[in-house]
This record gives sequence, structure tokens and C-alpha cells, in this order.
Amino acid sequence: MGGFWLLQATTVTVLLLAVSTAVVHSCPPSDRAALLAFKEALHEPKFGIFNSWTGADCCHKWYGVSCDRETGRVADINLRGEAEEPIFERAHRTGYMTGYISPAICKLARLSSITVADWKGISGEIPRCITSLPFLRIIDLIGNRISGTIPYDIGRLHRLTVLNVADNAISGRIPPSLASNAEPGLAEREFVKRADPGLNFPYLPSRGSGSISQPGFRAHTESLGKMAVLSTLNLDMNKLTGPIPMSLFSSGISDLNLSRNSLEGNIPDMFGVRSYFTVLDLSYNNLKGAIPKSMSSASFIGHLDLSHNHLCGPIPVGSPFDHLEASSFVYNDCLCGKPLKAC
Repeated sequence: MGGFWLLQATTVTVLLLAVSTAVVHSCPPSDRAALLAFKEALHEPKFGIFNSWTGADCCHKWYGVSCDRETGRVADINLRGEAEEPIFERAHRTGYMTGYISPAICKLARLSSITVADWKGISGEIPRCITSLPFLRIIDLIGNRISGTIPYDIGRLHRLTVLNVADNAISGRIPPSLASNAEPGLAEREFVKRADPGLNFPYLPSRGSGSISQPGFRAHTESLGKMAVLSTLNLDMNKLTGPIPMSLFSSGISDLNLSRNSLEGNIPDMFGVRSYFTVLDLSYNNLKGAIPKSMSSASFIGHLDLSHNHLCGPIPVGSPFDHLEASSFVYNDCLCGKPLKAC
């Protein structure tokens, strides 16, 4: 009799373990519902990208969806309209998708990356709630028709390493964020006052503040550059305006592309030993004034493009300017010195 009960207990234990394992490694109904709501907001008629999005388990063979093996939660959405996938190679054409990015993605609490890139027809705005996803590392929405502004509190995403929203129709300023919990120093205040004399500093949040109560708050101490791990920031080919945040040039960002916008004001004189850029592209904007001398103190600048602005004055000497060609400086108002004509 004892052996019988032992066998029964062992059987029950094995079944419970099997059920537990199935629960951990299958798609939660809430994640599946969020993905289906995300799908409903998009229309892709040519390739059947979403045809595989059927069945109860969204972690198994749903095109472009990956799940975390430990939690069973959706971790990655990777949908590229120009990917080197057999589905595109066979058709000898790239994808086209319309619709918008549904706020339903914000219900994917363990989402680590979202790539919805190069579909050309996706419009609407970036969901405001995207900044509530604490595990998000990559946002790649390049090559669409997304408009509106970048969420003002994007800096809440402390794990974000890549923000790529290039080649869209995004407007407004490079956004302020409270994530830095940093009050602007005197130098920043003076720079911003010159850039915008109407800015009222008493309404800036104090150190450690988590909210802003003043209506119409406008902060210029943007903290995108103060996010600890952000390394790639591509905002090129949009409709951004206003000054460039000072913090971007003394941050950990190594790939910074702000070209082909309508950014204005001076290039912040804030370069230093923390400034390390493989790419620094500020071309095709409305920047004015001189090239900052502090740029020579940057640890490294590989590709630099300041062309097609309204810069004036002598080009600084030394690194990185001694290895650059004239194309990095052409079509400005009155730049001079090597590699351009002498001053």
C-alpha cells in the first residue's frame, strides 16, 4: 500500500512540474492579447507578415516575436521591411506597411526591444506609454512616417542603448526628461538663457524631483545624453527644432546623428574627455556661431559632418580636425582655415 501512495505522489509531482514548465515557457494570454491588438493597428497586404500570428502560444513561430526563456514573456518584436529575409528575397522587393504603432505594446511589461523599421507607410505617433517599459533597450522605428514628438520622459528608460527614429516626420524639440534628477548648473543656465530668454528657471524641477506641476513646462536641460547606457541616438531626417541639448556632447553616446533637421542655435561648447564619437553628424541644420574649441578636447571623433549650416569663424586646429576633409565643413556662412581656404 505504501508503494502505491508513493507512486501516486510521484505521478502528481511529475504532472505539476510539467504544468509549471509549460506555464513558464508558453505565451501568457495577456502578452498574446497585446500582440494581437498591436497587429490590428497595422496593415501589411503583400507578404503576409502576420499570417503566422495564430494559435495560443505567441512564443512559438510567431514571425518577428521572441520570448525570454526564463519568464516566457515577450521580449523582442523585430519587424523590418527591408530585412534580408527569404520572404523579401523571393519577391525581389521590400515591404510596405500602413497603420500605426498601438499603445497595446505597453502591456508587454518585459519587452526588451521593439524594431518596426523601414515599412515606409506607418504613421501616427510614438506611444507615450512606451516610457513605462523598464526593460526596454532598443527602440528602432527608422524609415516610416511617424509624426508627433518624442515622448518627453524618454529618459525614464535607464536601460536604453539604442534610440533610432531617423527618416520619419517627428517634430518638436529633443525632449526633456526627469530621469537625470539633475538641476542645471550655472553654465547650463547661462547658455540656455541666451538660447531662450523666455525660459523661467524657477519652474525647473529640483534635484530628485519626480514630477512637474507647472503647466506649459519647457525644460532645456534634456537628459537623453545623461542616460547611463545610451550609445546610439539617430534622430536624423526629421523635423526637429530648437537648440541641441548640452548634455549630449559629454555623455556616453558614441553614434550621434542629428542631421537633416531644423535645429538651431550654437553648437554647445561642452566637449571633454567623456566625448567619444565614432559618428557625429550635425549637417543640414540651422546651426550658427563658431565651431567650439572644446571639440579638440574630445577623446575621439571619427566621422564629423558640420556641413550645410550657418557656422562662421576659423576651424580649430589639431585633432580631430587635422584628418577631416573639406566636405565636413562646406556650405556654411563663413568658415575658414584648413581644410577650407585660409582665414
